[in-house]
Amino acid sequence: MFLGARKLGHMSAAPVEESERRSGPLLDHLARRMRLRSESVLAPLGLRPRHLVALTVLRDAGGISQQALAGTLQIDSTNVVGLLNDLEADGLAERRRSPEDRRRHEVRLTDAGTKRLREAECALAGAEEEVLGALAPGERALLYDLLRRATQGRSSTCGEVIAEGGPGAC
Repeated sequence: MFLGARKLGHMSAAPVEESERRSGPLLDHLARRMRLRSESVLAPLGLRPRHLVALTVLRDAGGISQQALAGTLQIDSTNVVGLLNDLEADGLAERRRSPEDRRRHEVRLTDAGTKRLREAECALAGAEEEVLGALAPGERALLYDLLRRATQGRSSTCGEVIAEGGPGAC
């Protein structure tokens, strides 16, 4: 896939064997396929992927401050306001002043939000079935476990990996 020695900025990378496989392009392709399919099954439910993520966080947290939601979603507080406006307009989430600190808003999933999230998860299961249909159930479970572990890992630069005596090439 990538042949010969390459220079990356001031670092030179070791030669990469022609037979060596890289996951990045495959993950990118699979993510694009999954994103397109997901968007198409969420649209009839009046949801976008960002809505789904927010609803999932709200369900899992059982309620959270607006500021903590912004932090969890890693989005600007202005953008979380727009996101919550969308969810509130559809009756899927509600914001209330915190009884402990009136300056703070607590956000909760409504019953309608819980129902819509369940519908979305069912629709997404079908989309995932289409995209990952070539994998056996055990392979899907393994893929999930590996992806989960990879997302929880510490990211390192190529230089850090080499400095720590890791793989010879990045």
